Amino acid sequence: MKRIAIEPRSDWREKATEYGFRFHTMHGEPYWCEDAYYQFTLGQIDYLEETTAELHQMCLQVVEKVVASEALLEKFRIPKHTWDFVRDSWHSRQPSLYSRLDLAWDGEGDAKLLENNADTPTSLYEAAFFQWIWLEDQLKSGRLTAGSDQFNSLQDKLIDRFSELHQQHGFNLLHFACCRDTDEDRGTVQYLQDCAAETGLPSEFLYIDEIGLGERGQFTDVQDQVISNLFKLYPWEFMLREIFSTKLADAGVRWLEPAWKSILSNKALLPMLWQMFPNHPNLLPAWFADDDNVPHMDKYVIKPLFSREGANIRIIENGKEIARVDGPYGEEGMIVQQFHPLPKFGDSFTLIGSWLVNDLPAGIGLREDRDLITQDLSRFYPHAFID
Repeated sequence: MKRIAIEPRSDWREKATEYGFRFHTMHGEPYWCEDAYYQFTLGQIDYLEETTAELHQMCLQVVEKVVASEALLEKFRIPKHTWDFVRDSWHSRQPSLYSRLDLAWDGEGDAKLLENNADTPTSLYEAAFFQWIWLEDQLKSGRLTAGSDQFNSLQDKLIDRFSELHQQHGFNLLHFACCRDTDEDRGTVQYLQDCAAETGLPSEFLYIDEIGLGERGQFTDVQDQVISNLFKLYPWEFMLREIFSTKLADAGVRWLEPAWKSILSNKALLPMLWQMFPNHPNLLPAWFADDDNVPHMDKYVIKPLFSREGANIRIIENGKEIARVDGPYGEEGMIVQQFHPLPKFGDSFTLIGSWLVNDLPAGIGLREDRDLITQDLSRFYPHAFID
């Protein structure tokens, strides 16, 4: 795994505008960067693909165990009145769409799982589409070695998955929803709508606060049309606590992502994985912070169960806090995970996001940050591999 300087495309900003990539720069800081790229070997890509598939299957075994235990559902801080709703979504095998595992790896040794973004992962558009356009352009320009490829079947797999949902699972109309005032979320949802449209699956968009409740307890859109299938870029840990949560079981909606993803996207997954698969080479030791068996560690990370984009994460070394990100999480409880350094290239730390679509590995995206904790504005860099 190498970080290689490369001349950016002179027209990449124009192409970003053309393709609707409106969040390539956020708050005056670059988000998309192409003054360098990460180069892998085919063997390294094969390793990432195999590791991602294995970790994902392990995570699904955690779901199976948690839904069968009231004590574990409580440990995951899933509200009691939604337990049956979450259980039923798993037992009825409600279909999922996509997810992302965040891995620490420098191309050698064992990759380590830092967390599972299984419910509302972003950075999809840039990983699936815009970095592929970069690859094609740089191959044409001769700046990339002839024969270079990219671990990236994301768009093809997303289109195939939407086709399955349409043809085999009876999704005849799919609503899409996200929060207001976030270009990144809206861009992610628009990209997914475009993928669905490729299959002939009709869709409608509305903001999450526009979802209404009909007379018969069904969720409705702004035209009072009943919502039967809904992709929502909105966290389950919010939804399960809001007033409409009492209506979830009876509303008749098939959700993307399904409610069982509330277990995978929860940081409580990490100590459960360590408990079920102790000393697995791709796992870091982790415990619930309030457990009695947390060992002494010189360096460790404290993570809230519901943290996103690095919020409220703290890194402790020899009893002193060396890094932190503020945010709204923490009251729900914490986990403790052994610290594992992200690989450092120059002055930046690099994180690999390994994507799955319909339970299958589908590609990677890389993020850089000068701080130890990767956050929502961490820079995205493209990648390629050589045989």
